[in-house]
Amino acid sequence: MSGGWLWVTPTPQALPGAIRGGIPLCWPWFADEHIADESPDRSGPLHGPARKADWRLDAVDEHEEGVELHLSPETRLHSQITPRAVIQANANRLHVELITEHTGETPVKMSGALHSYLAVTDAFTCRLEGLPGARYLDKLAGFAEREQQGELGVRGSLDRIYHSNAELTLDDGNRRLRIARQGSDSAVVWHPGDDALPADTPAEVGRHFLCVEAANTRLDPVWLVPGAQHLLGTTLSRAEDA
Repeated sequence: MSGGWLWVTPTPQALPGAIRGGIPLCWPWFADEHIADESPDRSGPLHGPARKADWRLDAVDEHEEGVELHLSPETRLHSQITPRAVIQANANRLHVELITEHTGETPVKMSGALHSYLAVTDAFTCRLEGLPGARYLDKLAGFAEREQQGELGVRGSLDRIYHSNAELTLDDGNRRLRIARQGSDSAVVWHPGDDALPADTPAEVGRHFLCVEAANTRLDPVWLVPGAQHLLGTTLSRAEDA
């Protein structure tokens, strides 16, 4: 694991291959939640068109507290809603916002995620604090609804959607990372496990990431009316030693 907070695959694939690492932007739907929607704007790839779209850098603001970047898609991705991203970073904090503005005429239902790949020493020895008692959907068990018992210890394949807006702390045995979320009542925790690693992820690096995502999912979809905005955000910072 490098000293950074985000993991990026050493074998990136050219588009239309998956984006494996960093914080892919899943918008305006999460996973395949658009399939049952008959709107013409809801057809398209897993996790929506934003994560593989071309984005332009609109503004850069450098100051004593760090750097702030403003980005927007180069082409329109939806007929009624428009996303933009804001990134604020310094040595102690990374904050990412995905802001959606409704510029159309009829209400729009949307979901999405900031698909954060967090760098860890070994995903299967991590502990994620802050979820005891939270209800979750287990995607590996047909979306069965369950309740988290105690802190979450990652020991293998995991794909869960927690219904929680609590601040989380990721402890990988060497450091602790605080994860706060804004505009999100879903926390997605994902690792494919040793036996289900994507073909584009080498086995020797497959345990060096854990995805902990700020999201809006089927548990907390967002309805936007004309003129409204929604902010989905995540803030990563170093947690003090316990």
